[in-house]
Amino acid sequence: MNDGSRFIAEEIEVGYDQPPALEKKPGCPDRFLWQEEWHEIVEMLREWHDYRRRGRMARNMQPQHAAMAEKRGSWGVGRDYYRVRTPEDRVFELYFDRAPKDVDRRKGGWVLYRELGLGDQGSGTRDRGSGTEDQGLGARGGDPS
Repeated sequence: MNDGSRFIAEEIEVGYDQPPALEKKPGCPDRFLWQEEWHEIVEMLREWHDYRRRGRMARNMQPQHAAMAEKRGSWGVGRDYYRVRTPEDRVFELYFDRAPKDVDRRKGGWVLYRELGLGDQGSGTRDRGSGTEDQGLGARGGDPS
């Protein structure tokens, strides 16, 4: 991470113009609530997924099934990451954590991971060593090709 980036790692609330079709894979939100202020998302710069199983979850599945689950995801495992831009040209990374938090939050939750500095906003690089699928996207809802 270059200078100017800020690690946040705080749970957030998100909002959608249209409700997500899938609860466990809701897609990039249209806005998020952080520090009592709503931040509109005007562009999704990147999307990637990390469905690796960690800790004891990594040991409770046969290897061939674990390999398939890492590509597609399985219930309660993994994160969907989004790098987004706000109207003020601030760039944030947030993710949907698919793991249940407790009995009242069984569907996972959202985390504001970090705010990127000017040198960290590139959209064309792949996160190395994370086992992630990367899609560099233009305007929200745009075609990744």
